[in-house]
Amino acid sequence: MSTNPDVVVLREGTEGLSMESYAETLRERLPEHTVALARTPREERELVPQARVVTGITIDEALLAEADRLELFACTFAGTDHVPMDALADRGVAVTNAGGIHAPGIAEQTIANMLVFARNLHEGWRRKENNEWRHFQSHEFTDSTVTIVGLGSIGQAVVQRLEGFEVETIGIRYTPEKGGPTDEVLGFGEDDVHEAFARSDYVVLACPLNDLTRNLVDEDALATLPPEAVLVNAARGGIVDTDALVSALQYEGIRGAALDVTDPEPLPSDHELWDLENCLLTPHTGGHTPKHWDRLADVVANNLRALEAEEGELENAVYQPGGS
Repeated sequence: MSTNPDVVVLREGTEGLSMESYAETLRERLPEHTVALARTPREERELVPQARVVTGITIDEALLAEADRLELFACTFAGTDHVPMDALADRGVAVTNAGGIHAPGIAEQTIANMLVFARNLHEGWRRKENNEWRHFQSHEFTDSTVTIVGLGSIGQAVVQRLEGFEVETIGIRYTPEKGGPTDEVLGFGEDDVHEAFARSDYVVLACPLNDLTRNLVDEDALATLPPEAVLVNAARGGIVDTDALVSALQYEGIRGAALDVTDPEPLPSDHELWDLENCLLTPHTGGHTPKHWDRLADVVANNLRALEAEEGELENAVYQPGGS
């Protein structure tokens, strides 16, 4: 077992991926450094107090109290709500996340879901299951208006992939005065959200879940959407009022929904959403990618070198001592 390792990888895995593979990828990126994998609770207790960087889902506060060398905790998730941020800040430990590494996959799945509804492919799949050769009507994605709620890494990746589809785009962001990559940019104010929804053929949710966005898509917002609109949730289930969505789907308030996330999650097997033909469901798989560790290892390696140089902002920083 390594003594005074530069980086310690914790044992708990992410999305079914091997932490051994993560550690090996970090070693490839950091050949001049020592990277140790803590395979057991005992190894975590022995290695974390020696580490300069620890990376994993979260870090136990009891371990943190012993980690006198620790400068950076690199979370392997995009969200850090489960991480003891106050305790890390009290000890002057920077925190980074995995934001952005899932963006290409989520954006591709989002585009795919919109195209499924544009061409009614899900109806074709149902007829195939019944060995039924019978024509059905489709729509065109061309000339649609797509609203992207949230213009972070995922929202930007969606907008980038929409180029060439000949659609109009509306972006909703916290600071609309900054502009953005969409044809039009509006804010999260109620009037702006309804203005965008009223003109939307597709609404893509790509924003964080917080006090401002919780139940953003409620009964009132769904009523503003045109009957032919499709909702795509690639963000968090709590952004949508599930009961209101079920009602809108059942009574043709909107044409359909594609949900990679739900509230509750996991979705109970007897939930009404499972039986709605105009609702596509995937079990929070939009971000899955074989490049997960490659992208995250790049971030961690770059940040370790930044710590050594004692200069510059850390990539994907959630908290950085002395930062703004």
